[in-house]
Amino acid sequence: MTGASTFGINEGTRARALEAMTSQELDILVVGAGIVGTGAALDAATRGLNVGLLEARDFASGTSGLSSKLVHGGIRYLEQLNFGLVREALGERGLLLQDIAPHLVTPIRFLYPVHHHVWERAYIGAGMLLYDGMSYLGGRLPGVPHHRHLSKRQVMLAAPGLAEHATVGGMTYYDGHVDDARYTATLARTAAHYGAHVATRTFAQDLLRDGDRVIGVRARDNMTGEIFEVRAKQVVVAAGVWTNSLQNLIGDPETFEVRMSKGVHILVEKDKFHSLMGLLLRTEKSVLFVIPWGRFWIIGTTDTAWTLDAAHPVATRADIDYILGHINKVVATPLTHDDVVGVYAGLRPLLAGDSDETSKLSREHVVANPAPGVTIVAGGKWTTYRIMAKDAVDAAVATFPAGESEHVAESVTAKVSLLGGDGYAAAVNRAGEWARRTGLSAYQVTRLLGRYGTDIETLVEMIEADPALATCLPGTKDYREVEVVFAARHEMALHLDDVLMRRTRLVFESRDRAIQAAERTATLMAGELGWNSARVATEIAEYTARATAELAAEQTSNDVEAEAAWHQVADAAVGKDGFA
Repeated sequence: MTGASTFGINEGTRARALEAMTSQELDILVVGAGIVGTGAALDAATRGLNVGLLEARDFASGTSGLSSKLVHGGIRYLEQLNFGLVREALGERGLLLQDIAPHLVTPIRFLYPVHHHVWERAYIGAGMLLYDGMSYLGGRLPGVPHHRHLSKRQVMLAAPGLAEHATVGGMTYYDGHVDDARYTATLARTAAHYGAHVATRTFAQDLLRDGDRVIGVRARDNMTGEIFEVRAKQVVVAAGVWTNSLQNLIGDPETFEVRMSKGVHILVEKDKFHSLMGLLLRTEKSVLFVIPWGRFWIIGTTDTAWTLDAAHPVATRADIDYILGHINKVVATPLTHDDVVGVYAGLRPLLAGDSDETSKLSREHVVANPAPGVTIVAGGKWTTYRIMAKDAVDAAVATFPAGESEHVAESVTAKVSLLGGDGYAAAVNRAGEWARRTGLSAYQVTRLLGRYGTDIETLVEMIEADPALATCLPGTKDYREVEVVFAARHEMALHLDDVLMRRTRLVFESRDRAIQAAERTATLMAGELGWNSARVATEIAEYTARATAELAAEQTSNDVEAEAAWHQVADAAVGKDGFA
């Protein structure tokens, strides 16, 4: 079967989107293309609204691409008695797993080791029973099996990498698993498919006003340096950790305060810890996850206040030591720094409260209209992005001129599958056919299905047209050259770091932060984007500088030293992001 038709966004669609946004008044302009901003663009577009989406850097280049890669109810929030948040998140988990993105969100099994025979098993077991029960309250099946109690023998058979002293038994439960950055890019493609005008590398640097009312933004095209204006009935700000800065721009810095919490994760190879499932461990502050991730385990996270540059959080040796210290309490063979393949650090945007500890700040979201013409959404958690987006668009529409808001449809995103999701179950059954057509193994085809869903047909046709595209990129056993071409052609990858850091996750899946893959990746992108040799060299140099700086930061002892090490990179590597 040939003739796949894949909807794409790229440099050409970006130019057309900017032309459209500058030539008319939009209904809604969304600023910020993290998971909530892209979700708001899809929500507005599927209501029939004329919507634009601007992002200073790339899709999911902040918090949304640096999470724990989980779609979950947040079992630890039960202990905080935050039942509403857990119920809401579990409902969204079931929706994403079964309807919206079955190709991108998959079930994942976790083990909770028990250290006390009676009281702990009863206490944690009651929580998991409640967790399972609440997953039905959204009116749909949970999409994952219920929890189970295991004896010590069962635990050690399933997770022989655990130390004997670390458990007297355990419980298993399920949550969801996702490549957060890939999901966000697919969400943006889906929004554009439904009519949203989408442009990354475009920095909203000021607000346009008519008296007290905000009527749009003045923006800078970070690709060309051009300054232009975009007008809209409502500007929706989904800026995450930059919310405070945008509130200052609006002139109302006191609507709410967002505090930043740094979360660091490390990656180790699968053979460093033998287990058939992930782990959930309690720490003195929060919880520690050991999460299956292809050929690796992701282990994290930390939870420490961050008051430095929001654009570039960095990990320190102390962060890595903290994670290793906690995981080594329960594994049979201790992990060392030499076992750490990759590291990444992200910032959580938390709504400030009375507590000084970021681990106790709210994960619930707030929507506000701090000035006429502006709606801000802040807080929340990745799993509930769709509800946050819906609430933001609802609030924006409610402020439309008299007589217009009542004609806007209700949100329909609970019924809208992301691109690649429709027909996914049938696509899985064609895996053998795609393996024969490409020469890829069953494992590799299954992996591509989990990244592209039914869009895999396009990648298969690209490989059939040029079999060399089935070749692995340098330094990886998984990522294929065809994925780079697809990213530039269909997923608006405009810079080398867009591919190495977010369309693929090579930046933290290789010890050299994907530096060895940079030259080949840039060459492939050049063929799609028309780069000359000078542009290729610049892209490689900038990416290499950033990757090298991250490696240097990871040898420092504190955040101030780590940030200083990071900022030794060339100014150009930061300047193109719009946050210099």
